[in-house]
Amino acid sequence: MIKIMFVCHGNICRSPMAEFVLKDMVKKLGAEDKFYIRSSATSREEIGNPVHHGTRKILNEHGISADGKYAIQFTKQDYKEYDYILLMDSFNVRNLNRIIGSDSLGKVKKLLDFAGGGDIADPWYTGNFDDTYRDVVAGCKGLLKHLGIKKEA
Repeated sequence: MIKIMFVCHGNICRSPMAEFVLKDMVKKLGAEDKFYIRSSATSREEIGNPVHHGTRKILNEHGISADGKYAIQFTKQDYKEYDYILLMDSFNVRNLNRIIGSDSLGKVKKLLDFAGGGDIADPWYTGNFDDTYRDVVAGCKGLLKHLGIKKEA
């Protein structure tokens, strides 16, 4: 089983968007049993809060639900338990490294490293959930390609 943790600042916009987009993709590929997918935050600011209404809205537009998800913080123990720890931007890579100390096992990457590189803009500040969704989808598709996951016959 491949264990993936998506991480952003508050775990209410980008990382839960990535969590539920990837869950939807692997379900449609018939590969749910190959993955354990979650999301978390580098900060404590939003702990216990539900997914942001803008993220819920765009996910709902694509037939994806984020019901039951509440923000949690990434822990040092999570580093040990996950195979891939995928961040949304460079700022959160720095914050994550403060939690884990160092990425000695090479698990930490930015999601867009699988789709040409770059940062995924935070819609909390931009208000543009469409661009964020587009980037998240591109990153998740690139990740699945990297992992060699294809539609089963």
